[in-house]
Amino acid sequence: MKREIIITGDGSTTIHLPDWNEQYHSKHGAIQEAYHVFIRKGLDLFQGEVSILEIGFGTGLNAFITFLETIRRKLNIRYTGVEAYPVASEEVAKLNYVAELKAEDFQEYFDKIHRGNWDQELKVSDNFQLIKQEKFFKEIADSEAHDLIYFDAFGPRVQPELWTEEIFQMMFNSLNANGVLVTYSAKGSVRRAMESVGFSVERLEGPPGKREMLRATKGSFYEVGS
Repeated sequence: MKREIIITGDGSTTIHLPDWNEQYHSKHGAIQEAYHVFIRKGLDLFQGEVSILEIGFGTGLNAFITFLETIRRKLNIRYTGVEAYPVASEEVAKLNYVAELKAEDFQEYFDKIHRGNWDQELKVSDNFQLIKQEKFFKEIADSEAHDLIYFDAFGPRVQPELWTEEIFQMMFNSLNANGVLVTYSAKGSVRRAMESVGFSVERLEGPPGKREMLRATKGSFYEVGS
């Protein structure tokens, strides 16, 4: 499948798949979307030690900005990124996230995140432990292992099989009590699939270019982060 590096609305890059008319991140702004959906609506609910599961490791943008948050907020994060088709090193080299984030002092950490071996634990820093797992989402069998899930799969328009009750049951099982899942999607079918497996689901303001997004909680909303 053809792949292109494109510039999104906030100046940051993403990978575009012309055959699907789909991108790894929002064409309205890759960095803006990542911060809004996964940091402000997800990670900001937590403090101290946090275990994160990312569904769709992709370009590593979400992992890198989460690493930067460990410095800003003194968090200790264990990060698991699942990806069936890792992005090629030649594509990673064309991504401009370090420059756009004005994080040149942390270039070595961005490189370390991408160069680390798959399926091996990597100590990126004293506060950020990473394991990248090369496998299909349906192979996830974690049980009460994570506090937060970044659900960043390709959209339900092109890969509806990734947004089913079966997948969200696995996500529910993977979360600790009062754990949270955040995603950019706000489709009614996605919300219903989440609710059917036991999630409490909120519609929240979306990132630039999207009216709404979803946040799902394994438990009552008021208990999140407790």
